[in-house]
Amino acid sequence: MERTTVNPWQWSVELGYNQGEVVSGHTRTLYCAGQAAMSADGKPEHAGDMAAQLALSLDNLEAVLGEAGMSLANLVRLNVHTTDVDLLFQHYGVLASRLGAAGVAPATTMLGVTRLAVPTLMVELEGTAVAA
Repeated sequence: MERTTVNPWQWSVELGYNQGEVVSGHTRTLYCAGQAAMSADGKPEHAGDMAAQLALSLDNLEAVLGEAGMSLANLVRLNVHTTDVDLLFQHYGVLASRLGAAGVAPATTMLGVTRLAVPTLMVELEGTAVAA
């Protein structure tokens, strides 16, 4: 698999994401459902704690990737849905550090939403990953 970043501007790279990524030669694509701060038995966790919800959402995204034989390093697209954009930005380092450690800066969109499926959830991560 070959990944080529597309960045007509450099400001997004400094924020930890690329404007686009061209992926060629891949053979498998995984489209991940939105992952939130849910326990293994489907119960919402960490009500009111954005950092903990973001960390568990990432753990859950990594679990889905791992089950498919992939990791965060395979992410080419990440959609972030949050009920509080300002609060998420205060804890964005949780996300940025994990992506940075994986050596990726996937094309990312962040959306502020009125609420998620479970009212106590504050963040949901939806990813697309590719592997050779």
